[in-house]
Amino acid sequence: MRKIKEILRLHAMGLGIRQIARRTAALFLMLSLLTSVVLSGCGSSSSTTSAPQQNPPGTQQSAAEPAKADSPGQPASPVKVASATVTSVADGDTLHVKINGREEKVRLIGVNTPEIAHPDLGIKEQPYGKEAAAYTQKRLTGKQVYLELDVGERDKYGRILAYVWLEQPKSDSETEVRAKMYNAELLLNGYAQVMTVPPNVKYADTFVKFQQEARDAGKGLWGATVSGTKTSGTGKYIGNSSSKKFHLPTCEWAQKISLKNRIEFTTREEAVKAGYEPCKVCRP
Repeated sequence: MRKIKEILRLHAMGLGIRQIARRTAALFLMLSLLTSVVLSGCGSSSSTTSAPQQNPPGTQQSAAEPAKADSPGQPASPVKVASATVTSVADGDTLHVKINGREEKVRLIGVNTPEIAHPDLGIKEQPYGKEAAAYTQKRLTGKQVYLELDVGERDKYGRILAYVWLEQPKSDSETEVRAKMYNAELLLNGYAQVMTVPPNVKYADTFVKFQQEARDAGKGLWGATVSGTKTSGTGKYIGNSSSKKFHLPTCEWAQKISLKNRIEFTTREEAVKAGYEPCKVCRP
């Protein structure tokens, strides 16, 4: 009997141990599954938060933003100028100014007014020369102006080469040039012709446009009768401001000179003193 009870007790204990073992195994399995789920969730969260760090907000916007230089409607460039006071006027396109405490002679860039008489240089007066000189004298003498330089700052005579602004410009736009630049004013009112001399060509195209406007309207030298002489544009000698050569009006090369490069001289001496060489074909 005693042996039977001992066997039953041991058997019960064996069952309890097996149940504990099974429950422990089940518990470890559940913990393992929970750990896997948690670790998996952490890995996903890490991947999600790392993406914005590789592409921070604003990077794409900055890359997509167009460069200012290519933006439509970009404002015109600012203009660097130096203030000066006009002390006297030599002719329609040449001034004497006081700048930084010293006297300087200034030649307007891109335009050429008819000559006034210079007996000492052998230069005779050209049609509309007096009118152009008188206009510039009236408009500029004693006035404060603003000088803008181009690539070449002086000519071979030591004169400052400049665009003369009547008011300080806000930009170099065509609107500002038309309203405030004196070089442009001479062209628009027919007191000058375009004379383009590289490398000073910043406003060359605009000047040609303004000259055409004056010519179409018959303003100034393009249609006026001065001292009984019609400005027909048939000077005795035709110069090319680009090649620095002059020709007889009948020369084939004179006929090919573009309007913006065409300049007229009354005498041969006038052309030579202006630095032009005679054509080797027509031999003026």
